[in-house]
Amino acid sequence: MTFFDVFNGDADGICALHQLRLAQPCAAVLVTGVKRDTALLQRVAAVPGDQVTVLDISLERNRGALLALLQAGVQVRYFDHHHASGPLPQHPLLQLEIDVAPEVCTSIIVDRLLGGRYRSWAVVAAFGDNLPAAAVRLARTLPIPATTVAAWRDLGECLNYNAYGASESDLICPPAELYRMLAPYEEAGQFIAQEPVLAHIRQARATDMAQALACTPEIDAAGVTLHRLPDAAWARRVIGSFANHLATSDQSRAHAVLVPYVDASFSLSLRTPQTGAISAAAFCRRFGGGGREIAGGCDGLSPEDLPRISDELIRSYSASSS
Repeated sequence: MTFFDVFNGDADGICALHQLRLAQPCAAVLVTGVKRDTALLQRVAAVPGDQVTVLDISLERNRGALLALLQAGVQVRYFDHHHASGPLPQHPLLQLEIDVAPEVCTSIIVDRLLGGRYRSWAVVAAFGDNLPAAAVRLARTLPIPATTVAAWRDLGECLNYNAYGASESDLICPPAELYRMLAPYEEAGQFIAQEPVLAHIRQARATDMAQALACTPEIDAAGVTLHRLPDAAWARRVIGSFANHLATSDQSRAHAVLVPYVDASFSLSLRTPQTGAISAAAFCRRFGGGGREIAGGCDGLSPEDLPRISDELIRSYSASSS
């Protein structure tokens, strides 16, 4: 039997897998990539009797590949918190752990399964996934000072930043390599104290964020902002961190960030208030993307899509804020 661990390369995907493998050690083939690589199951060359564990990638984007694996006799465990259109599949070889509640990430789902055994990593992931209230609630169950919580927040935000890019060549550290660095550490503070890669990621993030903050928004309306960053590796890296920063700094508005890619397409990262009439996932599905209630994204947008996106953002979020 061969084991495959399939996970999003962001903070939530890495920390969810890390918790699970601390509790259930296993030598597995790693299948991951940059954050925008969500259709990962089609890369899994499993055969009958193999086991695939999936963490933090949308079932909506992987439904066909999932059904093919199940029909081939492959066991699948699937942990996720993203919206999935249509009924959830049922199969004797499938274990589904899906919760799309707005204050839940995949690492929180795994934390529940493990009874909080490696909770520091769930806190790190929740901060990285821009769920600070959920992260703080989890952190309060642990006997730790505020300085530790702040360090875990920094780690989560750095891990999440590291996942954004057109390809792994844009990243500071490939996600599979970063996961292997985390693997020996049961507690997040151990990794923070001993792994120099975090300082490199933190410095790059600070530099990239400073450049993003210097950019003037294209739309600065009552209910929504839109920033368009330049065609540069730093912009592709910082798009998610910048969107999260905007959302945290101004929780009353929706915030959209556009970044061009070398193939002339664009990616959109969207953050919306929890009280918004239209979720980020619902908005992004209009343009072939997806996500969850307060955070979503789209890839492969054409230049012709951009005027409509601008109009839809103003119509959807200026109206909902009034």
